[in-house]
Amino acid sequence: MAVSIPDKYMDLLTEPVVVSFATMMPDGQPQVTPVWVGWDGEHVLVNTAKGRQKDENVRRNPKVNVMALDPENPYRYLEIRGQVDEVTEEGALDHIDQLAKEYQGADSYYGGVTPAELRDKETRVIIKITPTDVHGHG
Repeated sequence: MAVSIPDKYMDLLTEPVVVSFATMMPDGQPQVTPVWVGWDGEHVLVNTAKGRQKDENVRRNPKVNVMALDPENPYRYLEIRGQVDEVTEEGALDHIDQLAKEYQGADSYYGGVTPAELRDKETRVIIKITPTDVHGHG
C-alpha cells in the first residue's frame, strides 16, 4: 500500500539531490547506485538505460530503497522503501532531458546526439517506484 511523503522532506525529491538507489542482485546482495530522481506526485522516478544492472535487478525483484541526504545537512535525510510498479520506455527520453536540465542545467542529457542515433546506442527507461514505507530525520 502506498504511503505519502511528509511535506517537510518533499524538497529532497523535488530539488536536484543525488540519491542512493538500492536494488537486489541475483545472489541477494544489495547493489547501490547514485542516481537523479523525479517525483510525479505518486511515484519516485528513476531513469536508466535498459539492460543496466539496476534495470535487470528491479525486473527480477521489485523491492527497492531510495535514500536522499540533504546536501546542506547530512543528518537530515529521507529513506523510501518501495515497490517498482512499472518500468517503461514511454517518455523516458524526455524525462532524462528534464533531469539533465534540473541537475546540470543542460538542455539535453546527450548533448548533440539525435534520438535516432541514441536508439542505436541504448534504450532509456523510467523505473516507477511506489513508496510503501517512509522514514525521515532532521
